[in-house]
Formats: sequence, structure tokens, C-alpha cells
Amino acid sequence: MSGLKKIVTFLAMTLVVWAGGFTLESPDVSGQLSLVQVYNGFGCRGENLSPELHWRGEPMGTKSFAVTMYDPDAPTGSGWWHWIVCNIPKNIHDLPRGAGDPSVTKMPKGALQCLNDYGEMGYGGACPPRGDKPHRYILTIYALDVEKLPVDPHTPPAKVRFMIESHAVAKSSLMAWYGR
Repeated sequence: MSGLKKIVTFLAMTLVVWAGGFTLESPDVSGQLSLVQVYNGFGCRGENLSPELHWRGEPMGTKSFAVTMYDPDAPTGSGWWHWIVCNIPKNIHDLPRGAGDPSVTKMPKGALQCLNDYGEMGYGGACPPRGDKPHRYILTIYALDVEKLPVDPHTPPAKVRFMIESHAVAKSSLMAWYGR
């Protein structure tokens, strides 16, 4: 591939990533997370249910989706991964409330829930340290250029995130806060 063709391809992909039509919505996430989305453990007493999510407007060529929930304010030096789901088929455009519980069958066929930073599969809700400032919780949907990422449920969160970012062609996020 010539240098000019590589530059044109890169610019085209950059425009796709920043295309404004890819959106993520949730009737469960607006400003402050509720006890429904809060973890049940680590001193927190919530219901630990993942929020209902809906997305649309993915770019052409999308082959699958991934969803993450991340707390950049966690006092770890690298944040905290609360939820990582990949290999969501391209024809799926929503996840129902509670889909992050691996003991129920609400996740679409083929989707893979990976380890979170609690060391568990599936969704692990918000649980910032008591007395800390409210933390930000960022839910992100990624449109990916592959049908399946080369990961398994026990792949460390950092590696899964690397694979997601390596194959992302677009993403859209929602942010909520929670403090205690």
C-alpha cells in the first residue's frame, strides 16, 4: 500500500470513529447511579444489576460490539473495570437490565462476559470508597471490525480492553456518578 493510500485510509477511519451518528442510551442511567446499579459487596449494599442499554447508528462494516463500564476515579492508579462484554453480534442493538448477571440468560447468544476488576465474570456495580468524592462511571459501546475477539472469559481485563481498542471503529459513551 502506498504512503498516500495509507494516509487516506487512516483519515477515512478517523472520520468513521468520530462520526456523530453512533449513540448509546439507557433509561437506567441519568446523572446519578441508583442502588440498582451498585455492587453488593466490598461494603456496598446494592442490587448489582447492569443497566438496560440501547445503541444505534454504528458505521458500515461493524462486525460486532463490545460494552464496558469503567471508573477512572478508583484509587488504583489505573481506574477500575466494572464490566466488559465482547463479541456481541452485529444484529443486536440492546442489552436488557440485568444482562450482566452470568447466572441468567439475558445476554445475546455469542456474547462473552469477561473478568471485571472484582475478579468476577459479568457486571460488578459501582462501589467507591466511603467518603471519597463521587466517582464517574463511564459506559461505552464499541463498534468493532471483527466478529470475535481472541479472548476468553478469564482473559485479564487490561488485555481484553487492549483488544477492544485495537478493533474499535467507533464508540459512544454515557457517564453517571455515584458516591457514598
